[in-house]
Parts: sequence; structure tokens; C-alpha cells
Amino acid sequence: ITSIMNRVRNLKNKYRNEDNITDEFNCTKISADTTDNSGTVNRIMMTTNNPEDWLCFLLRLEKKGVPQMDVSLLNRLIGRYSQAVTALPAEKYSQDESYARILVRFAELKALQDPEEARDQFHLARLNCKKFAFVHVAFAQFELSQENEKKCKQILQKAVECSAVPLELLETALQNFHLKKKQLLSDEEK
Repeated sequence: ITSIMNRVRNLKNKYRNEDNITDEFNCTKISADTTDNSGTVNRIMMTTNNPEDWLCFLLRLEKKGVPQMDVSLLNRLIGRYSQAVTALPAEKYSQDESYARILVRFAELKALQDPEEARDQFHLARLNCKKFAFVHVAFAQFELSQENEKKCKQILQKAVECSAVPLELLETALQNFHLKKKQLLSDEEK
């Protein structure tokens, strides 16, 4: 057992030392196989398995193209986001912003394929990470894009009632909703 534990410790240290320390956000290094990335996924799951590493990996994977234009990339991203959501227990990470961002982005990607599944994912994100205003705004934006203005307004009002933060984000989204803007938040406001 000691021998095995030493081997595992050595492998962990080896991977940590190979990572590029100057890499942006100290993200886990992506394996040479850029289409599969199973080496990176396995490394994340076996070592840290935290939302920050997952989010960093997923965002890097998204930079490989435009999911709205590349069905193959979209399917791969949905698979990886699904894997991350499954690997990260909600009861442990519901207060973690990176976890909330993973849930929201997963729902946004699902919206490109199946709006009903996306709605379920947004409900899950809101249920698990209700303290983050951006979760509510993303769900409200989705409902607005589905031309469900009443539901959009309800989501934003409930977010204010449950004291999601930052409140300013919700107030801006509500203001833009009342001004009949198609985007609840501009890129600058996000």
C-alpha cells in the first residue's frame, strides 16, 4: 500500500511540475490530444476535481471554435459539461461561483440543441446556485429569447426576493427588460 501511495504521490507531483506555471489562471494543462482531452479530464477527476479546474478546461475547449456554427464542437462541449456537472456534487459546490458558471454555460449550450432540456438545466442551476444573480439573469435571458416575457420578469423578481448578488446586476436586467431590450445585459454590464 505504501508503494502504491508513493507512486500516486509521484504522479501527482509530476503532473503539477509539468503544468505551465505562467499559464493563464494556472489552469490544468490540456493534453496533446485536442479532440478527446480524456487525459486532462482524467487528471482533473483524479487529482483536484474542483469547479475552477473544470471551468478553466471547459472554457479552453470552447475557444477551439464557435459552438453555434460547429455541431461537432457543440456535441463535444455538451458531453464535457455534462461530465463536469456529474463529477461535481451540488451539495458541496452550490456556493462556488465556478460551479454556477458551469451549470449556466451547460444550460446555454443545451439551448442550442433542445430548449426544453435547457430549461431543465436552468432550473437546476437556479435551484442549486440561487445566491448568484448571473444564474437568474441567464435563465431570464433564455426565457426572453423564447419569447416568454412573463416568465422572464418572474425569474428576475424572484431573484431580487431571494437576495441574489450582486443586486445591481438584477436591477440593470430588470431595467433593460422594462425598456424592451432584447439583451438583459450588454457585454459591458456582464
